[in-house]
Amino acid sequence: MTLDTTQSAGRVKWGVKAQTGVLTDVLLGRPDHFSWVPLNSISAVTFANMEEMGYRFDAQKAASQHRRMVEVYEANGVNVHYVEADEGLPSSVFTRDSSFMTPWGAVITSIQTPPRRRDYAVASRFYHEADIPIWKWVTAGHFEGGDFVILKPGVALLGWSGDRSTKEGAEQVAGWLRDKDWEVLVTPIPPQFVHMDAVVVMLEKSLALVCEDALQPYALDYIRQTHEIDIVPVAYADCVKLGGNIVSLGNKRVLSMSHNINVNRQLAERGFEVTAIDYDMFALGGGGVHCSCHELHREPD
Repeated sequence: MTLDTTQSAGRVKWGVKAQTGVLTDVLLGRPDHFSWVPLNSISAVTFANMEEMGYRFDAQKAASQHRRMVEVYEANGVNVHYVEADEGLPSSVFTRDSSFMTPWGAVITSIQTPPRRRDYAVASRFYHEADIPIWKWVTAGHFEGGDFVILKPGVALLGWSGDRSTKEGAEQVAGWLRDKDWEVLVTPIPPQFVHMDAVVVMLEKSLALVCEDALQPYALDYIRQTHEIDIVPVAYADCVKLGGNIVSLGNKRVLSMSHNINVNRQLAERGFEVTAIDYDMFALGGGGVHCSCHELHREPD
């Protein structure tokens, strides 16, 4: 299981066998054409309550918040790479979903929601130009990168909600991983959580943020008992507002959002250095900081 670790001219570090360890290279989208569109259950709540809550999209504010996120990555030594902005793809900024990285190369996904069905175009172009191999393309049903969680090297948790990833897509990905001798659990999640990365996010080896209300008992047992992963619980009310949608930078450092008050406090109490940024222009539009990135390379724990 060899990972590419080159960073010479024209090359980008790539390869992920765990979603913990020091993050060195991340894939983001540029927010040039970002806007609020009907995207998922989270954005639906925003649209339904715009008048009562006074929600308004502000492109300048969104651009400023995104710049701040980039600054945090760069301040933590992370190399930032981008998919190309495209006027026809207003949500491609959420790069977690259009692809995901494995030890064998990238997987280009199949996104179900209409505004995002062609995000694969800018994702695949990035990998081609960065000289990173594309290992697989999802062709059965739909599967999105937000539903791909590596619990530990060789062990994956795949989710599907039906209106985003589907069981057929998750099973196709699971089959590829099992062919590589990985252990995989495929499990459904309720649609209001959108993706598994709003439910389970690895913080460090054997420690995860988990919304227990979103998972069936067998899935919780798989995490806690079968693989002995400790849990930092995320309350339901926080989870459906992307409270668990944070990014581990490695070495007990995390990127979070300022509205994640409860989660941020819990992590600080456990000794994590939490950098929380304002990110409401994106969170109200359906995606948090974890949705807005995809790790291209992490150093082993």
